[in-house]
Amino acid sequence: MDLSFFQSETAQRLRAEGRAEGRAEGRAEGRAERIQLLLDHRGVEVSEEERARIAGCTDMGVLDAWFVRAITASSVAEVFGEGE
Repeated sequence: MDLSFFQSETAQRLRAEGRAEGRAEGRAEGRAERIQLLLDHRGVEVSEEERARIAGCTDMGVLDAWFVRAITASSVAEVFGEGE
């Protein structure tokens, strides 16, 4: 039973924002996992530090750029855009 009408507007807004943040975090987490899967599948060596950097990133714009680069990159440095 939905009792949200008993909550203040502020409480309802904060709860909705929390769900949105959770969805955004989930999308970022999923994208980071796909980047790592792609690199693993292509045989690109990824150190634990690099894996942690990928997994810790929450910026979807950055993750999108890394994913596109991971399609053809021969190293993680290329994925990160280092040396450009």
